[in-house]
Amino acid sequence: MKPDADTLTSENIVQFLGGIFDRRGGEEYLGEPVTMGEHMLQSATFAEQNDQPEEIIVAALLHDIGHFTSEFGTFTMDDTEDRHHEDAGAEVLERFFPSVVTDCVRWHVAAKRYLCATRPEYLRRLSEASLHSLKLQGGPMTADEVADFERSPNLEHIVAVRYLDDAGKREDMTTPDFWHFAPMIQRVVDQTRDAQSAASG
Repeated sequence: MKPDADTLTSENIVQFLGGIFDRRGGEEYLGEPVTMGEHMLQSATFAEQNDQPEEIIVAALLHDIGHFTSEFGTFTMDDTEDRHHEDAGAEVLERFFPSVVTDCVRWHVAAKRYLCATRPEYLRRLSEASLHSLKLQGGPMTADEVADFERSPNLEHIVAVRYLDDAGKREDMTTPDFWHFAPMIQRVVDQTRDAQSAASG
């Protein structure tokens, strides 16, 4: 039986995530020239090519998984309200992954708002779809929001994944499939489980 969100364990979470990529990775990605799966695989491939730590590669791969696990469905260019896919994704992952991964997933939208507020050149580079979602997500951060966001212990990694997110929109780029990354994901899950066991033991 295929695992679902209610029966997830550290032993079947990778199969669950891979099933999402296999079944739904070909869906349109927010008006961009890549599919959802291509976008996330490109982000992870760039991270791997740049010798990022495994946690960051995994975060880049899974940052948009909440588009598929959110009860509100996937984003469209006709949306007038945010669907909070970042929260939906983090809620599925947080039992199995370290905080650096779940923070990168949970705050990658906030990172876009942060960079738009602190780096004007970043705002000018956003695609039409990213500009549309930015409006729904609250626009650039206020000064108080920037100050709060900069207190995150994983700020550097969150911003790094945001840049990987933005990079993963190249038409006709060849990448490995999800299962190339599956052993890496399992290692991160196993390390997290072992650390949690040691802390509680």
